[in-house]
Amino acid sequence: MSRAELMGQLLAFIARLLTGAQGHWKGSPPKAEQRIYFANHQSHLDWVLIWAALPKDLRAATRPIAARDYWTSSPFKRWLTSEVFHAVYVKRTRAQTAGEPDEDPLDPLLAALASGDSLVIFPEGTRSSKGEPQPFKSGLYHLAERFPEVPLIPAWIDNVQRVMPKGEVVPVPILCTVTFGAPLLLAPAEDKQDFLRRARQAVVELRPLTT
Repeated sequence: MSRAELMGQLLAFIARLLTGAQGHWKGSPPKAEQRIYFANHQSHLDWVLIWAALPKDLRAATRPIAARDYWTSSPFKRWLTSEVFHAVYVKRTRAQTAGEPDEDPLDPLLAALASGDSLVIFPEGTRSSKGEPQPFKSGLYHLAERFPEVPLIPAWIDNVQRVMPKGEVVPVPILCTVTFGAPLLLAPAEDKQDFLRRARQAVVELRPLTT
């Protein structure tokens, strides 16, 4: 077993130890098919929690999105995201100076989907300390438009903001859950804003009543 595989198992164990990492499947059972998982975003631990909540056989083909500038800023971060999580790196801003390559942030995601990978994305684009997700950005719509056959699986991550609130660096053990909902597909001729509102509502409706 490689170092990356060992680290992956260790991180999954730690995530479950700290959070329980319980996955609840409502309307979309865990299945070995290409998917786009999209969820609310409140902590650095969000994508680790989703990854740990997935069955082991689904993790290898499911890749999180990672900001290139942050997650490649040190050799360890680069190794962790590239070798353990097989993250898809994206640039958070377009090129601003002459001569700098201008990569569309969606290009790496489209390439990953074209190769058959599943993705974990957070359509808000940034973390929120509030209970309600922020309005979704347009990336999810464009992915659904380009890959209409790939099911979109909404997910609600609960309690993770209490494990590692925004601005904190030391996690606190507390039970967390990930609830996966029924798949969505882009409807024929559906307006972008209507779709994004519908996708956001699908995530919100998965929130436990006790939250």
